[in-house]
Amino acid sequence: MTSLIERIDKIIEEQSLLKHKFYVMWNEGKLSLDSLSGYSKEYFQLVKSVPSYVGAIMDKSPSELHGNILANKTEEQEHIEPWIKFATSLGVSRDEMKNYPGLDKTRHAVSDLACLMTSFEGGAAAMYALEQEIPKISLSKIDGLRKFYGVADDDAIEYFRLHAEADIRHAALWRKVLERSTTPEDDLVQIASNSLTSQNLLLDSCYEAYC
Repeated sequence: MTSLIERIDKIIEEQSLLKHKFYVMWNEGKLSLDSLSGYSKEYFQLVKSVPSYVGAIMDKSPSELHGNILANKTEEQEHIEPWIKFATSLGVSRDEMKNYPGLDKTRHAVSDLACLMTSFEGGAAAMYALEQEIPKISLSKIDGLRKFYGVADDDAIEYFRLHAEADIRHAALWRKVLERSTTPEDDLVQIASNSLTSQNLLLDSCYEAYC
């Protein structure tokens, strides 16, 4: 019998962000630096929202998990500054980053993800679908940045280096929650799928605007 995690992992593979046209172009060296700087502003809308996603899950979690989830939230807050450093390496100023509202599809994607955090186990499914593949994506981004775009200094790639490690632990926590879940499996699988749809919508926003 296929487990819940196996079902969600299959969806993550089927809807993998690494298959999206924007990331395919990234890994083939076909993006312009302007495309990357535009992406840095769009994706920042998600980066700065993730701590609130995790906080919403923590508010609904059993007390024995508060400490672990709070540690995740704190790390996500600490990762906002490394993302700004990545953007500034591409010529985006701090003020522009902090004042930029995001394109319509970007805001829609970020809002849709927020709406998936309304229950503890549902939020865990949404975050697992967000974080499970990020270590692999982060390593591919570092490789592409170094190989094709001349972005290689420590400050510029710190965000991706951190996430290549941190999200292994973060996804493991959400996996543990899901393995003990009492929510109907089909509901959690649908939430995970919706999470991936929103993530891909954010890349659609970048591709349509900057490619």
